[in-house]
Amino acid sequence: MRNPPFARVLPMRCFVFAIAFVSSWLLLVGCSSREASSTMPTVTVQIATVATQSIQQVVSADAILFPRDQAAIVPQVSAAIEKFYVDRGSHVHTGQLLAELDSQTLAGAYEENQSGYQEAQTNYDTASRRAQQDLALAKQELDAAQKVYDARENLLKQGATSAKDVEDARISLTQAQGQYDMAQKQYELRIAEAQLAAAKAKAASAKAQLDYARITSPIDGVVTDRPYYAGETVPSGSSILTVMDISQIVARAHIAQAQASLLKTGDAAEISAAGLATSLKGRVTLVSPALDPNSTTVEVWVQAANPHDELRPGSSAHVAIVAQTVSNAAVIPAAALLTATNGSVSVIALGANNKPSRRNVEVGIRNGDDVQIASGLKGGERVVTDGAFELSNEDPDVLAKTNIQVQPPKPAGEDDTN
Repeated sequence: MRNPPFARVLPMRCFVFAIAFVSSWLLLVGCSSREASSTMPTVTVQIATVATQSIQQVVSADAILFPRDQAAIVPQVSAAIEKFYVDRGSHVHTGQLLAELDSQTLAGAYEENQSGYQEAQTNYDTASRRAQQDLALAKQELDAAQKVYDARENLLKQGATSAKDVEDARISLTQAQGQYDMAQKQYELRIAEAQLAAAKAKAASAKAQLDYARITSPIDGVVTDRPYYAGETVPSGSSILTVMDISQIVARAHIAQAQASLLKTGDAAEISAAGLATSLKGRVTLVSPALDPNSTTVEVWVQAANPHDELRPGSSAHVAIVAQTVSNAAVIPAAALLTATNGSVSVIALGANNKPSRRNVEVGIRNGDDVQIASGLKGGERVVTDGAFELSNEDPDVLAKTNIQVQPPKPAGEDDTN
């Protein structure tokens, strides 16, 4: 018996349907797998651990070097240079004789004035003795006249003398009193005293002029300039020698007002310069109370010992001043910071199982590649450095599902291109 037509066709249709069903299922499973894979990307990053350490706020600036002290020696008298005792580069001490000027004329004037002073001294001594003698004599005459007057006045009361005798005694007493008063004023002595003072002043002036011919150093230091030769006459107001004390060097820097407001006298600092093997440690000695009118900056002085005269005045240098030190600070590399257009700062922090999250932080001191986190992180936490920017561009939902693969840090000195 032959089967009906539909009996032969049914198995073929079922086979086609089964194939279509299996294909649809496989396609659905494949799409689901790709979708799941796309929602969980893997990003390779480098990380840093939040360190707990001290960090310093350092203010840096370029500076010009000056000596601690300087003396441009200008002769007080006009005369030819007779002799130099030092050259450029000579180390000298306070009071050391550096040069002599021609002093023949000055020596003659000194001798003349010294003689005048001695003569005035002699005249004063003579006048002083005479004045003392005149005063003693006038006192004796006054006492005698007083006794005569007192005696005659008593006799007049007794009727033993006339009123005329008493009047004559009174006149003599008045005259004696006048002589005594004149002797007390000692006019001649005062004149001699004035003459002596004038002669003494002239002698002292002549001595000073003579001393000015001897050029001595007012400070310890080194001779940095000697522009004239022996035999030349130094023009008025010009220096014959310049001495600088460079045992200590002063770096003068001009610093912006905001940074200068952080500094104070006594702050630790360092001075570095080209050719200097190691920086010199020093201290801030001046923070100017006024602004420079041209640059509106604040002049700050840093002073340091200058062993072996390594640094030279007039040359350029660099100063680094420690304005603040914070102990036990949370510190991360600057590469971990993410700064938004509105100024807010954040980091990508890694939690348990390397789960990333964006966290806002408050930045404190910056010192080179180190940054203090004032709030938002604590010691021991981990933050992303390389790769943080890429992660910051992901949506929060995607970021939370991102798989993080931590790349080991590169060995020191290895090029990033390798």
